[in-house]
Amino acid sequence: MIAVGKVRERYVADAVADFRTRLRPYHRLDEVEVRAADGSDAARAMQAEGEAILKLLEPNDRVWLLDRGGELFDSEQLSRRIERLPHEGIARLTLVIAGTFGASAALLARADLRWSLSPLTFLHEWTRALVLEQLYRAAKIARDEPYHH
Repeated sequence: MIAVGKVRERYVADAVADFRTRLRPYHRLDEVEVRAADGSDAARAMQAEGEAILKLLEPNDRVWLLDRGGELFDSEQLSRRIERLPHEGIARLTLVIAGTFGASAALLARADLRWSLSPLTFLHEWTRALVLEQLYRAAKIARDEPYHH
């Protein structure tokens, strides 16, 4: 997971840490934080953050960009999509959470999938916790373990 900015709110950081721990038995998770750009110029911030993210991506990465305008999945659909990746020859899924102003055009172009958690607008920090919770839920579903029922 590549995310712009740090999680500053303690309660969100606690949720991120909790789901990171829960997810560990199911999937390897590497997290990289990209420094948030100065927000005085939104276009310049998106460009700088996008360039920083693109430098971290490997050519063979499957990139899912979190985007409010992206595809919506229910939990079972998300689980199936994730579990299908190794069968498609995908070794690494990289989830990208752009900055508060959104993703640059180059980052949007690099994304293999734009994933929306909801048409609602969330606080930027919450996205990381919500993504990790959904990854954990998807892993439990894939193994037919209780959590999603």
